[in-house]
This record gives sequence, C-alpha cells and structure tokens, in this order.
Amino acid sequence: MSVQNPLRDKRDKRLPRIAGPCGVVIFGVTGDLARKKLMPAVYDLANRGLLPPGFSLVGFARRDWATQDFGKIVHDAVKEHARTPFRESTWRQLAQGFRFVPGDFSDDEAFDRLAETVHDLDRQQGTGGNFAFYLSIPPSFFDVVCKQLARSGLATPENEDQWRRVIIEKPFGHDLASARELNATVESIFPPDSIFRIDHYLGKETVQNIMALRFANQLFEPIWNAHYVDHVQITMAEDIGIGGRAGYYDGIGAARDVIQNHLLQLLALVAMEEPVSFDAADLRAEKEKVLSAVRLPLDLDAYTSRGQYAAGWAGGVPVKAFLEEDGIPPASTTETYAAVRLDIDTRRWAGVPFYLRTGKRLGRRVTEVAIVFKRAPHLPFESTATEELGENALVIRVQPDEGVTIRFGSKVPGTAMEVRDVTMDFGYGYAFTEESPEAYERLILDVLLGDPPLFPRHEEVELSWKILDPIEEHWTASGSKPEQYLPGGWGPEAADAMLARDGRGWRRP
Repeated sequence: MSVQNPLRDKRDKRLPRIAGPCGVVIFGVTGDLARKKLMPAVYDLANRGLLPPGFSLVGFARRDWATQDFGKIVHDAVKEHARTPFRESTWRQLAQGFRFVPGDFSDDEAFDRLAETVHDLDRQQGTGGNFAFYLSIPPSFFDVVCKQLARSGLATPENEDQWRRVIIEKPFGHDLASARELNATVESIFPPDSIFRIDHYLGKETVQNIMALRFANQLFEPIWNAHYVDHVQITMAEDIGIGGRAGYYDGIGAARDVIQNHLLQLLALVAMEEPVSFDAADLRAEKEKVLSAVRLPLDLDAYTSRGQYAAGWAGGVPVKAFLEEDGIPPASTTETYAAVRLDIDTRRWAGVPFYLRTGKRLGRRVTEVAIVFKRAPHLPFESTATEELGENALVIRVQPDEGVTIRFGSKVPGTAMEVRDVTMDFGYGYAFTEESPEAYERLILDVLLGDPPLFPRHEEVELSWKILDPIEEHWTASGSKPEQYLPGGWGPEAADAMLARDGRGWRRP
C-alpha cells in the first residue's frame, strides 16, 4: 500500500509553472494588443508569483520615448486592463526590468542598441540570456524583423543553456502560399521548437477543458461518434462591428480572420482521437490527422454562406452598414459573416456534418461548441407528451460565461407523462473559487516555460489553409456579392437555408 507524502500534498502547485530567469521584447508595443492584452498579462503573471524576480520587459517602437515614458505607458495599461488587483510591491519589482529602445525595423543601429540592452539586462537583472521576441506587428514586417534579429545576434543564444524564442500573432499568412512563405522566413532564423504561433483561443480555459471533458471522463467518450452524434455546430458570434480595424479587415474577412484558425482548431480538438500523451508532438499529431481528413462539400454554393451587415439597430442604437464604415470601399466584397459545412472522413465521424459559423453584428457575443445527438429511435410516449422535446445536446461555452451545458428530456411535474427539454449547467465561476486566467497569461507563460502543446505548428496552419483556400477561390470566381443581413440577428438567410437542406437548424445561443 502506497503512503502519501504530506509534504508533496502541501507543496505550492505553482512551482512547476514559475518561469526561470528571462525577459520579453515586444515589437509593436504601441498597438492595442500590447496595451490591452500583453502588458496587463505580464503584470498579472507577476502578481500571481509566476515570473522570476528579475523578469524584464523591453519595448521597441518608432517613438521618441525614454524608459520612464515606457513605464508610464505600461502603468496606465495595467491600471486599466489588468485582471488582478494593483499592488505597489509587484509594480516596483516589475518596473525595475523595464527598458525601451526607439527605432525603425530597418534601422541597424536600433537593433544593435537592442542587443546591448539585452546584454545589460543579463548583467543587471539576471535574465540569463533567455529572451522571447513578441512580434505584435503586421506579418509584412516579420521578414525584416527576423533578419534584424539574426544580423544583430539576438536570435541565437550564446550557449546551450540559454534560449531565444519568437512569438508570432495570427494571421499566419492570408492563404496557403503566403503561409508557406512566412514559415520559410521565420524557420530560416529560428528552429521550429523556438517558434510559438499564438492563437489566443487555445489559451482559454474552456477550450483546454474540451480535452479534459473528453479524456478524463468515461461518461462522454463512448457516445462521441457517428453512432450517437447527429451533427456539431461551432459558433463564434460578435455583437460589434469592425470598429477601427478597416485597414486590417477589408480584404481579409470573417473566414480568414476566424474560421481558418479559431474554429478549425476547435473542430480539431472536438474531433481528434485520444493522443498517446499530452506532449506537444502527440497532441499535434492527432489534430493534424483530423485536419487532413476534412472534406469540403461538393456544392460550395449550397453549403457555404457569406454576408455583410447592413445598417440598422444594435443594442438600441443605430449602427452603420459595413460598406458605410470609415475606410471600407463602397464596392467591397469582404464578408463580415461566413458559414460552411465540413465533413470528416474518418470512421468515428463518417456522416456527421460539422457546421462552422462566425460573424459580426450578430445577436450577442458568444463562442460555443454544440454536440447535438441523434433523437432516441423510439419514444414510448403519447405523441402529445413530447411536442417540445428536441435533440439532446452538450454545449461547451467558450465565452462568455465559460462552462458546459447538457440539454436532455425530463418529465414535467404533474399527473400526466409530459416530457420537456431541461438543462444542467456547469459554470467555471460557480464550480471553482479561483478565477480563470486570461488567455494571454497562459500562453505567454507557456512560451517562457518552453511548453508548446497549445501552439499550432506550421503543418496545422498549412492544413487549415488547404481547407479554406478552395472556398475563398470559389467565392472570388463566382463574382457574387455577400448577402446583406440586419444587425442584431443571426446572419444571412442563405446560412439558415444551408442547414435547412439537411433538415436541421442553427441553435440560438
């Protein structure tokens, strides 16, 4: 009989997750992502005791700032956007490692100054020569920044005990060819294990909980297949428009912006086989198998849909149409809504359609995965007893109100046998006393720890583009315009018709 070690049981569970000596350099530090997500995430990690005492944060931008100005920018970002309370002791320690280097991406002298700053931090802060370079910049600049990191010696550690890593934000290209070109550029400078492609959805607790739900429980896995599942719906809906992102969004659209990465990654996690382990290589192997087995519908007109939001009312206020937004050409054919049916040619999923949809100016902000089960083959009740009974469903809510809902039939209280749909809810906020960390906290810490399971490799990226490219090419070749839809609804009529052809309908989240 084994005896539990009381010291082991009482140890601080953070210990395996505390980063060693290191620092982060953020390129594009003046952008919204850095201000609203990255800098607050760094502070929150420090506040939770997960960063080393000498952790350093270096900003690089084309601004005439001194280090104290940069510190003020970080301070304001933390005050406004941090998830954890502001503590003066945490701030003072963190601020000791702040540095700012002004310069242009093509400026050799600026990168030489950056190299000197990194060496100085090794001596002053004890960062140990370990740095991650966060490219929070448009992909068009990846090439020049990576080459500057190589030229200045920053991309290469000085000895085998040190590491240098690069973090890339999506989009990973705009099609298969550009993704391959981007991968070739980055991998010519950094080894594959040192490249971390961030899809922030993979850092969300509920997304990771898909794996726990499936593989830590005997309850669900026996029915997670075509014998019991009727179809799967994956939805990412936003109630806002494009805001000030016209320069990025026009020409990209909803399918490239969301389906190619977020939704196909969710599909892979839902549909993959159990990995041998949760090591990065084993997890990626199973996801790649799923993506390589995805089959497009033969009739892309019938089983894809795209739309643009029209002018109307949202949240009680009038809103512009997409074509009226500042910076959008009046003849733009960029879609703000996209939906597609995909099939997976494996024994587990043969005959089970996966419906993916995403859009802006929809009824509410929600991201969810709904596994909808087949109806019971026989109901031994009077026909009037089950009029309101729908299919059983397991719904994984990614955001907001993270959790899991199960819908099933239950008897209505009373003397008659009447069966109606009811739900059971699990919510993170109710089940756990600890608040879920923000996705960027988890992902930045994983980079500093060198823990890669949540980061897609270039094989996954390329497989995703192989799925989406034919759809984009079909839309372009057809010459048709996206269908207009009203704000506050759930997208164009063609999207409803797509499911109606299969005798199904979209869930109302």
